[in-house]
Amino acid sequence: MTSTHPNEAAVLDSDQDVAASLSLQLHTLGIRARYYRSRRRLLEELDRRRPQLVVLALEPGRIDGIAVLRDLSRLGYVGAVLLLSGVERKVVRIAERVGRTLGLLMLDSLPKAFRLAELRQRLDGLHPLPREAWQAPAAPPARTVEEIERALTQGEFLVYYQPQLELAGQRISGVEALVRWRHPRRGILVPGQFLGAMTLEQYRRLTRCMLTGVMADVARWPTLQELDSISVNVTPEELMSEELLLLMEELRAGLAKAPPLVLEVTETAAMDDELLGGEVAARLHLHGLELAIDDFGVGFSSLARLQMLPVSELKLDRSFVSHLQEEPLDAAIVEAVALLGRRLGIRVVAEGVESLATLEALARYGCTHAQGYALAPPMPAEALAGLLTRHAG
Repeated sequence: MTSTHPNEAAVLDSDQDVAASLSLQLHTLGIRARYYRSRRRLLEELDRRRPQLVVLALEPGRIDGIAVLRDLSRLGYVGAVLLLSGVERKVVRIAERVGRTLGLLMLDSLPKAFRLAELRQRLDGLHPLPREAWQAPAAPPARTVEEIERALTQGEFLVYYQPQLELAGQRISGVEALVRWRHPRRGILVPGQFLGAMTLEQYRRLTRCMLTGVMADVARWPTLQELDSISVNVTPEELMSEELLLLMEELRAGLAKAPPLVLEVTETAAMDDELLGGEVAARLHLHGLELAIDDFGVGFSSLARLQMLPVSELKLDRSFVSHLQEEPLDAAIVEAVALLGRRLGIRVVAEGVESLATLEALARYGCTHAQGYALAPPMPAEALAGLLTRHAG
């Protein structure tokens, strides 16, 4: 018989002393811990016990923590995962990124030698999972081309906006436009639940829906016209499209005033051979569009190539921001990228800001802009317009 343990944590660690100490501290925080030394045993009991938290040791030895992350994803685990690490921070980051890519709810990891206050901070905001979350498997990602085709035809894709804060003036200076799917049965879906199922042609149509939606919102809500920039994510293939430039000219011609549009590509994509000469970025610039490099710092950029590209914005990857105050290496990287941005005349936006305390450190290291849930989550245009009005007042 399946039982539900919403206040239970499953701890997988080969070190019994560490597990015992952790179990005691979890108990202090109101979470009962169940200790496992075997990966197989944990996976066997996962569906039956259904804990709200899995604490996973990441260390050399018998337990392959990254393999366990893949197991948790395969089994549809919907709780949170906390890595307890005894290895180099760089390895932990890889594991965290693997977990997030697999769709797991990854909490900030802990070193093996930690204090109760640190554990409490990691678990802050972690609530017992509702019973209904366990009574049915998590909704699978939408995978059918036909379903996406219907959504494109019937206008089910929406534009949400996440504000960017200018640190010097403490004002909302820009936004990033993010796609959401208003699914008729499953509610609001995020990109990870459907982008991978799209054909190239469907993705192109989605980009055009996004751009059209952004311009319609700018026309509908005059406060959006006061922004310094609106960013939209595109692929390198989109940047190479003559149709994209023509569409942008047509959309902007219908507006008396519109903020600059910034097209975001990932760092790896921006450094591909197609863009190395800067032809595409230069054409965007000539057409009054700007180019941003997303997830900066996780690829392998050539700084000489970056200097050649007419880039207006670097978006510093969240992996450098989330541990900024605890990791001297992260702080050094943020400071170096901020200095690079100033020297090249490029905005530097820190992504993934989840703590207001991080803002002071970002400003101290020379970062000019920030974006993240600590400032504001993605929201519909009408909510953004209201936020801009209140912020201006």
